[in-house]
Amino acid sequence: MPGPQPHLISDPADPRIADYSNLMDRQLIASDLFMAEGELVVRQLLNSPLKTKSILITPSRLASLDLTHLPPETPIYLASQPLMNQIVGFNIHRGILAAGFRPTPPPLPNLLARAKTLVVLEDLSNHDNLGGIFRSAAALGGLAQTAILLSPRCCDPLYRKAIRVSMGTALRLPFATLDPWPSSLSLLKQAGFTLIALSPAGSNPIQTLKPPAKVAVLLGAEGPGLTPEALAMADISAQIPMDPAVDSLNVVSAAGIALHRLARPA
Repeated sequence: MPGPQPHLISDPADPRIADYSNLMDRQLIASDLFMAEGELVVRQLLNSPLKTKSILITPSRLASLDLTHLPPETPIYLASQPLMNQIVGFNIHRGILAAGFRPTPPPLPNLLARAKTLVVLEDLSNHDNLGGIFRSAAALGGLAQTAILLSPRCCDPLYRKAIRVSMGTALRLPFATLDPWPSSLSLLKQAGFTLIALSPAGSNPIQTLKPPAKVAVLLGAEGPGLTPEALAMADISAQIPMDPAVDSLNVVSAAGIALHRLARPA
């Protein structure tokens, strides 16, 4: 077949597939790698600008996935399902894994120049929530004009679980860390973004706001929410009206509502 020819793996200790035999995220990060799990996520990787180091796949998945556009130097390792489970230690991969090289974060001025919608996150430590926000941001803001900005204490968007929950959009949506925090938020205002902070105590019901030409939606971690310092940097504070008997929304739900109201996807 065109494209890279698969290499048959018969030994779980084969050094060529060492990246897959130890999937601890800290080891992947130390090697400047990330891991894409499952066919849908691997498809997103292949459609992204990120470089794939290698693919580990079962024969049935190889037959269903077009890998002809991979660079010829990218190895494809073929293993039976039982052997792949032995290599990896679990079956969440559903017969396909890909190791990718971690990208260099884009320079902030470049990111601000291309984006019309920013999702700015303060101190999110839950990978499920982070992945869910990436997915919502891609869908509601648009892959071509949305970016994610993180405070220095946010968790890693390329952690395996965050990538998986994002359905691979963490591999396609640009992101960067804002440091120092929160003073760097002033750079967003200088670039023409209206900074709207989401808080249960926000001054404006979100449905009363007109979508700005360029919007940055600021969200805090569940529980503590946004710090007073971050709130003070916002142009507008907004709340999502809800039943007073309910304390708050999950941050992923809040992000989705805010983006549906405020973003302008192409």
